[in-house]
Amino acid sequence: MECKYNGGNNYSARVEEFLRGKEVIPVCPEVLAGLGTPRTPIEIVDGVLMDRNGNNVDVAMREAVSQAMEMIRKEDIQCAILQSRSPTCGVNKIYDGSFSGKLIPGSGVLAQALKDAGYQVIDAEDIKAGV
Repeated sequence: MECKYNGGNNYSARVEEFLRGKEVIPVCPEVLAGLGTPRTPIEIVDGVLMDRNGNNVDVAMREAVSQAMEMIRKEDIQCAILQSRSPTCGVNKIYDGSFSGKLIPGSGVLAQALKDAGYQVIDAEDIKAGV
């Protein structure tokens, strides 16, 4: 799924191997929010989702997370595998809101919603080869 902010993707052979034979439900809150691909990078700035140009995208992003959660609740999922560092999908670390590339401990808004709902959430970078 080409949904990375720069128009690309974060393909991982390890994730593909891990998911082989399993049903996958692809979800991208940024795409659900209608932000398009490519798009201006987004980070969480003082608790608010903002793009690098200073535009507040918080309401649209949080509504998209709600839509994603409604989609997910209708399914019997074992886990969610999310992309590292994303303001929506970052599991353990996110960018600090300065758009400087600095990482801090924290979760993106979808990752946190999934955790709060009791789902197992896995960072794509934590999947090991041969799993």
